[in-house]
Amino acid sequence: MPLEDQTPEDAGPLFPDPTPAPATPERFAMSRHVEVTPDFRPFDQPNDMFSRGFWDPRFANRVTMKFFRSFVKPQERMRDEEGFGQQDFALRNGPWVVTEMFAEMHKAKGRRDGFTDDFTPHLPPRVDPAEIGSPQEAARGVRKVAKLYGADLVGITAYDPRWTYRSKFSARTQTSRPVELPEGLTSVIVLGKAMDYDIIRMSPSATASAGPASGYAEDAITLLALAQYIRSLGYIAVANQNDTTLAVPYAVQAGLGEYGRNGLCITPEYGPRVRFGRILTNMPLAHDAPQRFGVEETCALCRRCANNCPPQAIDHGVPSTYRFNRSNIKGVRKWTTDGEKCFKFWVSRGTDCANCVRVCPYNKDRRRPLSRLVLWMLRQPALRRLALRLDDHLRLHDQIKPSAWWKGRVETLDKARDSPPDPDLKAQQDRLKAIRDEKYGTG
Repeated sequence: MPLEDQTPEDAGPLFPDPTPAPATPERFAMSRHVEVTPDFRPFDQPNDMFSRGFWDPRFANRVTMKFFRSFVKPQERMRDEEGFGQQDFALRNGPWVVTEMFAEMHKAKGRRDGFTDDFTPHLPPRVDPAEIGSPQEAARGVRKVAKLYGADLVGITAYDPRWTYRSKFSARTQTSRPVELPEGLTSVIVLGKAMDYDIIRMSPSATASAGPASGYAEDAITLLALAQYIRSLGYIAVANQNDTTLAVPYAVQAGLGEYGRNGLCITPEYGPRVRFGRILTNMPLAHDAPQRFGVEETCALCRRCANNCPPQAIDHGVPSTYRFNRSNIKGVRKWTTDGEKCFKFWVSRGTDCANCVRVCPYNKDRRRPLSRLVLWMLRQPALRRLALRLDDHLRLHDQIKPSAWWKGRVETLDKARDSPPDPDLKAQQDRLKAIRDEKYGTG
């Protein structure tokens, strides 16, 4: 059965595409490998794995609900295992109270701000647009304010309706609805918040999950503050986090990094260790250009993220339009991850996993001279393979013990696989693809 015929009624109706697909393959953001093809179709939020955890009978079950509840009940999944004690879950759950408060604030209206709906404006000022100078001057001002409010990275790009969800999902009503945005949007401000380096090195554990949780909380505050600043100048500002639009395409288009094998935006400053929020606006702003610093070439050589993905959800092959399942966007040639396998692993462990972030050769503490050397070498085509071998030798991608981190020490818990391709893992993944294609049709 083809993927597009697998949409059950529970997923809600589909809505018109906000933009047509290109007539011929279109290169994306200076990339050599990523293309938008004539088969392109905007993504429907009911198909993301967190939404499917509520409506899809394959995933909406008692274990999944227990996983969701664990983010407010630390004892739900705690156990006698390294990194999964009550203190570890308490550490993870602390920052989630910020985003959960916003998510629950307007639940009576059927909204879940930050997860399925953009952040509700707080007493939006009714003022005429202020004089903000040239688009270049306005962009400089936005960057300065965003950094003051807590952003680590700021990029600005054109609003692109291709990356707006075609529909959004309500877990409470089990229905989907169109995405409604104001007219006249021209720009997207992308805010990046880096996650703690040492915390991520403990993935996969509940302790390590405090990194993404803190990133989301801090990002939400920055988004809300900057959006209110823009509204106070008389312009539209629609702040979104995991809702409304896709994050990675905008981050890449805004010049904050390149698309990597792990499906994330890899930045020069922090690698993939970044959470991204977006503000859609009509403020006249100068746009940033995409950048290239060798990520795609490194990913073509390196399989660290794929080798160290516990459920083997990251593609070992070359960029393609292949879709593992309905949770992949249609009509984009790129490296693709299997969201179903990833989500099943998260649910089974009781917390999220960031191995693909931890082991990435671009995930470095730039205060260390050897780390800076590896990052510089990765930019040099002739030194790229040597850089990966040196990085394998440094062992900075190994998992460290959460119990040692609590005591202020660094001890290795699990030795990670290195960067060279593993033909056995690729062959196993190819066999599973063939079985899936025989059952459901090609992606």
